[in-house]
Amino acid sequence: MATKSVSQSPWMNVRTTMRQPVVAGALLVAYILAALLILSNLDRGSLWFPLYSTLAFPALVLSPFIILASPVRTPLKVILVALLLFVAIPYLGMRDSSYLELIIQICIFAGLALGLNIVVGFAGLLDLGYIAFFAVGAYTWAMFTSQANTVFNINGWLVSGAAFYGFIFLGVVVAAVVGILLGLPVLRLRGDYLAIVTLGFGEMIRVIANNLDKPINFTNGSQGLFDVGRPPVPPLLYNSVVGAEAMLGFPIANATPLSQQLLFYFIAIGIIALIIIVARRLDNSPIGRAWTAIREDEVAAIAMGVPLVRMKLMAFAMGASFAGAIGVLYGAKQTFVSPESFSLIQSISILAMVIVGGIGGIRGALFGAVIVTLLNLLVLKNLSLQINALRNVDFIVPIINFHIRDWPTQLEPAKYERLIFGLLLIVMMIFRPAGLLPEPRRKMELLEAKGEEPVTVTAENPVVTAQPDAGKA
Repeated sequence: MATKSVSQSPWMNVRTTMRQPVVAGALLVAYILAALLILSNLDRGSLWFPLYSTLAFPALVLSPFIILASPVRTPLKVILVALLLFVAIPYLGMRDSSYLELIIQICIFAGLALGLNIVVGFAGLLDLGYIAFFAVGAYTWAMFTSQANTVFNINGWLVSGAAFYGFIFLGVVVAAVVGILLGLPVLRLRGDYLAIVTLGFGEMIRVIANNLDKPINFTNGSQGLFDVGRPPVPPLLYNSVVGAEAMLGFPIANATPLSQQLLFYFIAIGIIALIIIVARRLDNSPIGRAWTAIREDEVAAIAMGVPLVRMKLMAFAMGASFAGAIGVLYGAKQTFVSPESFSLIQSISILAMVIVGGIGGIRGALFGAVIVTLLNLLVLKNLSLQINALRNVDFIVPIINFHIRDWPTQLEPAKYERLIFGLLLIVMMIFRPAGLLPEPRRKMELLEAKGEEPVTVTAENPVVTAQPDAGKA
């Protein structure tokens, strides 16, 4: 009996061709180059600049996730990501430093999301005061370098900017100690009770920083610490920026500030790389499995011999240490630290990043940080700028004949940041409870909890796929 050959559709043929490593690699290079060329040639004086920037910049920033998900070989992925991070983005930053500033902000929030993911995603400890550890790191550096009239300045205890790299490790240690101090009182709490106590702890740190200007001035109170020190720019980096002006053929107005920005960018990339390595090794270690057991069922974990106290304290300490390192970087970059920078809404925003990306997954936490930061600092603000630009030229929308000047100022997108985040979280909880890039093990647990078919994850196919129920006849 002759078998019938099933012909593939043209779309299936295209997909098969695109998944070939050579073709996929060429498409990735073309994609990155296209986004880079569009961004580097945008004119800020153009009427449509905010819209074009909103479309092109996320395409470039999200390209590392596209590279990692592509069917090319791992060495090529590493090369493409390295070229993107250390060549393409610095080049774009030289063309327009505002893009580099935005990427540094993304790196800061990505580091915080990775740290919170240790506590919430790995160990299942809902921490709403995570921003406190970020504040501890920032104040650790700012108090020893600020020119404010604090006890450190009066007594000559200030340090030079060259001590910045040592203070990153000091911030890690101090924040870890504070994390352990937070963990001790809440060891017996879980769920909503744990969230409430950690929320209070975060507010307590902010209030302490706001009032620790008397009787001895440590933090300068609500006025904040200004003129915070920065690490010195290596001569090699400065000379490279100056040399790039002649090599690339475009003028660089302020080589010194740009060199400082590039230094912070490279430091941020290095810190995030270390956090990813540590988090990945922890997740695949007995400690990570103990955290998973605690997250799923504390009683069962104790019965199986998991040291509950030690594991919880380790989770708080590790998550806090990451935030401490990022806090030192933040304080040096901003050169100003005040209690208002560490409010409850910041902790909630970081938690939203972890939820949107995918709780328990390293790649998901990074992806969520990029998405939420882009929405906050780029998309919504640029849409408001675009509306204002069109309002100034009295742009008329075709077909419906609507004058943009009649657009109500109350409906500018930048004013609805919290509303957008709230709607985003509601949609995520309904349609993608595991996140945009769910960690396979967490996705499996969520599907089983909903009563769907069991799922398996294989090394060859990391995508979660449903399997037939073995218990059925």
